[in-house]
Amino acid sequence: MINPRITIEAFDRHLAGLGLRFEATVIGGSALMLMGVTSRLTRDVDVLVPVLPEVIALAAHDFAKRQRLVGNDVTDDWLNNGPMQLADVLPHGWQLRVERLFAGESLILHTLCRQDLLCSKLFALADRDRDLEDCLALRQSAEEISSCLPWLEQQDGNELWPDHVRETLTNLGRKLGHVT
Repeated sequence: MINPRITIEAFDRHLAGLGLRFEATVIGGSALMLMGVTSRLTRDVDVLVPVLPEVIALAAHDFAKRQRLVGNDVTDDWLNNGPMQLADVLPHGWQLRVERLFAGESLILHTLCRQDLLCSKLFALADRDRDLEDCLALRQSAEEISSCLPWLEQQDGNELWPDHVRETLTNLGRKLGHVT
């Protein structure tokens, strides 16, 4: 498990030492930690866009090996494009709403605006029954949750999906104190 802040800062120095630069949009638990929403460790840094250039992927792999040599638990795939398919279905115009998350010497990271990030986390909650801790940490208002509903209902063609989404969001709302 990694502390994203420490890992990202060290990776920025690593890239600078190699004379490389990289700019990306990241999501997931690492983005939430960099935003100060959560303080939990995470396994990886999820890059939404762009596809990792080979030189950056190799630098990240080399960085992971070096980190393990000094006792840090950084896996080879700590920087990955795992969620990149989400970029195709996020609410229209999400790219225009990204916010700067980290700016180092060689590394610049953005993340989704709050509303788009909420959509992505609520989708993960409904789709995989994961990310409850993150959804609770985001402390969405009932209005924010409600505004994500139309987009969420369209993310799966299964006829039972909209009911499942509404039930998931109702349960989340209860945990957040919105529904009694």
